[in-house]
Amino acid sequence: MKIGIIGSGYIGSTLTQKLSEAGHDVRIADARGKDHIPENLRNVGATIVDAKEVFRDVDVAILSIPLTFLPTIKDIVATVPANATLIDTSNYYPARDQKIEKIEQGKVESVWVRDLFGRNVVKTWNAMGSDSLARFGKPSGTEGRLALPVAGDDADHKQVAIRLLDQIGFDAVDSGSLADSWRHQPGAPAYCTDLTAGELQEALNTAEKPRLPARRDLAVAAIMERVGDGTTNPDAAFLVRLNRALYT
Repeated sequence: MKIGIIGSGYIGSTLTQKLSEAGHDVRIADARGKDHIPENLRNVGATIVDAKEVFRDVDVAILSIPLTFLPTIKDIVATVPANATLIDTSNYYPARDQKIEKIEQGKVESVWVRDLFGRNVVKTWNAMGSDSLARFGKPSGTEGRLALPVAGDDADHKQVAIRLLDQIGFDAVDSGSLADSWRHQPGAPAYCTDLTAGELQEALNTAEKPRLPARRDLAVAAIMERVGDGTTNPDAAFLVRLNRALYT
């Protein structure tokens, strides 16, 4: 398939590499310009393009930039073909994204994205860290294979996302409609806790929406305390342990 990805951060870069390795025709763009594309992505088989070209004639369009910047790319998203699958990987962190009042009032993050762009959205790849996504993919049927949730209102588009997950080494758990995707927002038991399909389904079922913001903010505070003066980053294993302790 032809896949366009906007955003060259940790998730966007990892997806670019993994989907290219899976044999897809991948384009990658950064809204800030080509010079912001990491050097390692220049040798993975993907095509680096200008942001205005990244979604033209694609089968799948992937949004992998902070929520606060999504309104600035409305003209780019408008070029996504009507029948293409639009996937949102973003998460809301007020300290980074500035406060988005409708989300603060309880609007589900990807519902906000859907309403912003006025088209169907599938939510996935938001609930696993890039390190796990890069290292822990396994062939279908492998014992202990990790899973990611997939939410959306269009069954065909969800199936596209599910197939892509399988191709890069992960099971998928249908987490319901887009309105249900709060079950894998930051602070939820399913968020970045590296679970198998059975464990993930249980985590989705036990999520309690009112508790998510406080848990999310506790995790941010714990991370900031650990990084201290900014010279030490917490490793991926620490983040999974922290999330499991706070969210489950």
